[in-house]
Amino acid sequence: MSHETLSEFVEATATKFGIPGVAVGVWADGQEIYACHGVTSVDNPLPVDRETLYELGSITKTYTATALMRLVAEGRIELDAPVRRYVPELTLADERAAAEVTVLNLLNHTAGLGWGVIVDTGEGDDALAGYVAKMAELELIAPPGARASYSQAGYNLAGRVIEEVTGLTYERAVASLVLEPLGLSHSFFTPGDVMTRRFAVGHNPGEDGTPSVARLWKRWRGNNPGGGLMSSVADQIRWARFHLGDGRAESGERVLPAEALHRMKQRTVELRGSTLGDAFGICWFLRGVDGVRTVGHGGSANGQFAELLTVPERDFAVVSLSNAGPDGIPFNQAVVRWALEHYLGVVDRDPEPLPYDPARARELVGRYETDAMTLTIGTDGAGLTLGAGIKPEIRAASDSELPPDYPPAAMGLLPGDGDEYIITEGGLKGQRGFFTRAGSAVVGIDLAGRTANRVASG
Repeated sequence: MSHETLSEFVEATATKFGIPGVAVGVWADGQEIYACHGVTSVDNPLPVDRETLYELGSITKTYTATALMRLVAEGRIELDAPVRRYVPELTLADERAAAEVTVLNLLNHTAGLGWGVIVDTGEGDDALAGYVAKMAELELIAPPGARASYSQAGYNLAGRVIEEVTGLTYERAVASLVLEPLGLSHSFFTPGDVMTRRFAVGHNPGEDGTPSVARLWKRWRGNNPGGGLMSSVADQIRWARFHLGDGRAESGERVLPAEALHRMKQRTVELRGSTLGDAFGICWFLRGVDGVRTVGHGGSANGQFAELLTVPERDFAVVSLSNAGPDGIPFNQAVVRWALEHYLGVVDRDPEPLPYDPARARELVGRYETDAMTLTIGTDGAGLTLGAGIKPEIRAASDSELPPDYPPAAMGLLPGDGDEYIITEGGLKGQRGFFTRAGSAVVGIDLAGRTANRVASG
């Protein structure tokens, strides 16, 4: 497959979705192929290239998990040990949960923690310790080990484990354990490192619908382990190649035992009806697509979106970075699917929803909430819709711009028990999830691996 063909697809798709600047990389047949299009910012435009820095969002979690696994391989951390062995000050809303939650529970999202604590604990070296101190206020959704639910807080706590064990700040520890040995020279946590290099800014729709620069460029330091890394598409392809390999850096240095990398890609907990995948490994999302096993992770920031997918048995990887919402997600999905089909002959299609059922719709319509978000399920009598928005009190308390809400978009229920769904239009198109029940009553909804509890019906 020629470089020009990938470039043509990327340019056409970015234009279709109105994305100012995108960077795509593919590792296939032992070659790196890149396609970059557009600009870093509509206000201060520079051409995007393979070294342009983007916010990775939650792909950062794969770095946190890998750094921690290196400490496991060195015998400094045990996955099945309670977190309090390393972070004795941990306090949660439930004392039993605080005493029982393990390191592995953090890495595979089975700690029973809510999504996260929305708090700025400053930019000092105590930022992460301050975040963990606030976790006593965090909603708990299940006992440790009972179920999977995606948690930002869990990974920020994992970052604090790394700090306590190494005696270093999280950022310095990840640099010494992972970034430097692998030669990832365009991957940074601090704005001071980023601002002297070419970097993308996020965009959201302005009043006239055209992309407008998102002024909250990066969240606070206490959120770094769960989503704070900035990196280039070239570094992300290098990162993917490491995880496809035997644990050695390109220099030949042994960074992880091969069996540790292999273990990260093995199922630890099943997922139901999730866009994220069929299961979690250690951090990685695992999903079967058209007869092949994929391993990947996505990420989002304010108007920036990232996707990394590998196919280990085919020594293949694709990375897609985009700098506009809400259509950065469908852009990345389109690129990943095109690459799978054109390089591997693997076809990834969304499942077809069932016809609209008014009686089932009446069961589901209502408002569902997490600590920060409200999901609204509605119907016009002909179909279901899902809207997602940040709670007004969260917006009011924020001292900076937050991403816009997702307006109601069509969704449909999927074959099976009828509680799984797929969103069929809008910026969340293709996202899958499921409704949860207590007996016969619908009490919650899962979207993108996160649980929202029902607060009102009808």
